[in-house]
Amino acid sequence: MTRLADGLSGIAAAVIGGPVTYTPEGGAARVVQSILRRTPVRAIGPDGVDMLVMSPSWRVRADLVPEVARDDRVADASGAYRVSNVWPQGSPAIDGHLLVELEALET
Repeated sequence: MTRLADGLSGIAAAVIGGPVTYTPEGGAARVVQSILRRTPVRAIGPDGVDMLVMSPSWRVRADLVPEVARDDRVADASGAYRVSNVWPQGSPAIDGHLLVELEALET
Protein backbone atom coordinates (compact mmCIF):
# COMPACT_ATOMS: atom_id res chain seq x y z
CA MET A 1 0.00 0.00 0.00
CA THR A 2 2.84 2.41 0.76
CA ARG A 3 4.12 2.07 -2.79
CA LEU A 4 0.73 3.29 -4.01
CA ALA A 5 1.07 6.49 -1.94
CA ASP A 6 4.70 7.17 -2.91
CA GLY A 7 4.98 10.35 -4.94
CA LEU A 8 1.59 11.86 -4.07
CA SER A 9 2.93 14.41 -1.57
CA GLY A 10 5.50 15.63 -4.07
CA ILE A 11 2.86 15.97 -6.77
CA ALA A 12 0.63 18.05 -4.47
CA ALA A 13 3.50 20.39 -3.56
CA ALA A 14 4.47 20.79 -7.21
CA VAL A 15 0.90 21.62 -8.29
CA ILE A 16 -0.38 23.88 -5.47
CA GLY A 17 2.87 24.77 -3.70
CA GLY A 18 5.62 27.22 -4.41
CA PRO A 19 9.20 28.09 -3.50
CA VAL A 20 9.71 28.55 0.25
CA THR A 21 13.07 29.52 1.74
CA TYR A 22 14.02 27.32 4.70
CA THR A 23 16.86 28.33 7.02
CA PRO A 24 17.82 25.88 9.76
CA GLU A 25 19.14 27.54 12.92
CA GLY A 26 22.88 27.95 12.37
CA GLY A 27 22.67 26.64 8.80
CA ALA A 28 22.50 27.85 5.23
CA ALA A 29 19.21 28.87 3.60
CA ARG A 30 17.77 26.76 0.79
CA VAL A 31 14.65 26.90 -1.35
CA VAL A 32 12.15 24.03 -0.98
CA GLN A 33 9.08 23.43 -3.16
CA SER A 34 6.29 23.16 -0.58
CA ILE A 35 3.00 24.63 0.64
CA LEU A 36 2.88 27.61 3.04
CA ARG A 37 -0.59 28.50 4.27
CA ARG A 38 -1.88 31.40 6.31
CA THR A 39 -5.42 30.02 6.67
CA PRO A 40 -6.59 27.26 9.05
CA VAL A 41 -5.80 23.68 7.98
CA ARG A 42 -6.91 20.28 9.21
CA ALA A 43 -4.05 18.09 10.42
CA ILE A 44 -3.27 14.98 12.42
CA GLY A 45 -2.14 16.05 15.90
CA PRO A 46 0.65 14.44 17.92
CA ASP A 47 -1.87 12.08 19.53
CA GLY A 48 -3.19 10.90 16.15
CA VAL A 49 -6.47 12.84 16.37
CA ASP A 50 -7.64 15.27 13.68
CA MET A 51 -7.29 18.89 14.70
CA LEU A 52 -7.58 22.37 13.22
CA VAL A 53 -4.35 24.38 13.08
CA MET A 54 -5.22 28.08 13.25
CA SER A 55 -1.68 29.50 12.96
CA PRO A 56 0.22 29.77 9.66
CA SER A 57 1.53 26.37 8.61
CA TRP A 58 4.03 24.83 6.21
CA ARG A 59 3.42 21.47 4.57
CA VAL A 60 6.72 20.01 3.38
CA ARG A 61 8.17 16.62 2.47
CA ALA A 62 10.03 15.19 5.46
CA ASP A 63 12.96 14.02 3.33
CA LEU A 64 13.59 17.59 2.09
CA VAL A 65 14.01 19.05 5.59
CA PRO A 66 15.00 16.16 7.90
CA GLU A 67 16.64 18.56 10.35
CA VAL A 68 13.66 20.93 10.74
CA ALA A 69 13.32 22.02 14.36
CA ARG A 70 11.83 24.68 16.59
CA ASP A 71 13.24 28.20 15.98
CA ASP A 72 14.27 27.49 12.37
CA ARG A 73 13.11 30.12 9.86
CA VAL A 74 10.75 29.85 6.87
CA ALA A 75 9.95 32.64 4.40
CA ASP A 76 8.21 33.31 1.11
CA ALA A 77 7.44 36.49 -0.82
CA SER A 78 4.65 37.39 1.65
CA GLY A 79 6.49 37.10 4.96
CA ALA A 80 8.90 35.41 7.36
CA TYR A 81 8.10 32.89 10.09
CA ARG A 82 9.65 31.00 12.99
CA VAL A 83 9.03 27.26 13.42
CA SER A 84 7.08 26.58 16.62
CA ASN A 85 5.99 22.91 16.20
CA VAL A 86 6.73 20.04 13.82
CA TRP A 87 4.26 17.19 13.36
CA PRO A 88 4.70 14.12 11.13
CA GLN A 89 1.44 13.43 9.32
CA GLY A 90 1.46 9.66 9.50
CA SER A 91 2.19 8.78 5.88
CA PRO A 92 4.35 5.69 5.41
CA ALA A 93 5.27 6.87 1.90
CA ILE A 94 8.87 7.67 1.02
CA ASP A 95 7.84 11.28 0.41
CA GLY A 96 5.61 11.57 3.48
CA HIS A 97 5.15 15.10 4.73
CA LEU A 98 5.36 17.16 7.89
CA LEU A 99 3.03 19.86 9.10
CA VAL A 100 5.13 22.67 10.53
CA GLU A 101 3.31 25.21 12.70
CA LEU A 102 4.67 28.73 12.31
CA GLU A 103 4.71 32.09 14.10
CA ALA A 104 4.95 35.29 12.05
CA LEU A 105 8.10 37.36 12.57
CA GLU A 106 7.96 41.11 12.87
CA THR A 107 9.67 42.76 9.91
